[in-house]
Amino acid sequence: QVHLVESGGGLVQAGDSLSLSCAASGRTFGSSTMGWFRQAPGKEREFVGAISSSGGNRYYADSVKGRFTISRDNAKNTVYLQMNMLKPEDTAVYYCAARSRSDYGRIYYYTETYEYDYWGQGTQVTVSA
Repeated sequence: QVHLVESGGGLVQAGDSLSLSCAASGRTFGSSTMGWFRQAPGKEREFVGAISSSGGNRYYADSVKGRFTISRDNAKNTVYLQMNMLKPEDTAVYYCAARSRSDYGRIYYYTETYEYDYWGQGTQVTVSA
């Protein structure tokens, strides 16, 4: 069992930065690939990025590549999403997610919601023009 709680969302202006945190409880965090997703009103939940269990491998959606950075601190059971140069189109509820299954491939395989087994409640990020 893994319980995830996101925090750090808020209202910012275009071009600003924001850092999100996802605190995890449970014994499996250190062995889990973690993902970040986002969902805007009326749209499907979409992939943002993923990070391997050790933090050594990371993969990002093209829409955020070069602007967002995923990191994790397994000693603190926390995964982070650093967001720079935010755009109005980044406005969404942001979710962290964890895999419970053993990895079967490379980090860029895990871009769909069905690849993840545990989800946080989400945190709102709003970017004004």
